[in-house]
Amino acid sequence: MSRERTARRATAEDQDFLWRLYVSTRVDELSAFGWPPEQQEMFLRMQYRARCGGYEATYPHAEYTVLLEDGLAAGGMIVSRSSAEVRLVDISILPEYRNRGYGAHQVSNLVREAAALGLPLRLSVRRENPARRLYERLGFVSIGQDAMYIEMERPPTGDSIVHPRPA
Repeated sequence: MSRERTARRATAEDQDFLWRLYVSTRVDELSAFGWPPEQQEMFLRMQYRARCGGYEATYPHAEYTVLLEDGLAAGGMIVSRSSAEVRLVDISILPEYRNRGYGAHQVSNLVREAAALGLPLRLSVRRENPARRLYERLGFVSIGQDAMYIEMERPPTGDSIVHPRPA
């Protein structure tokens, strides 16, 4: 079954969705703490505000996008473009839309955009994030790391990208 995958700029009306999307990416991590729901929500709200503020300070001109599948909000993406790079700041997909090739579709589009501009596509990924395998499959290589994150780059070569698995 073919799915229509589109994207649109995020607006102020998307804040509730973006909050739910963020929570969906942290649920497994927080369940290990054994905190009551109220404490989890308080912690997540603090983390979300810090994340938003950090992104706004570091990438003030980034584009915030809501990813749609068949017209329904399925994920979000933040991309910062400069004269030196295209940076995938963040991409998140709701659990019910994961493992269907949607992230690969979006990242592949960015690979093509960066290559057309002659710029590297860069991102940081947590070491244990399963998306790291996708990035490697799409031609990203590690260019640095710390205790938590791996900095990856897809050089702007003429090499063809590895096509994502069909959805």
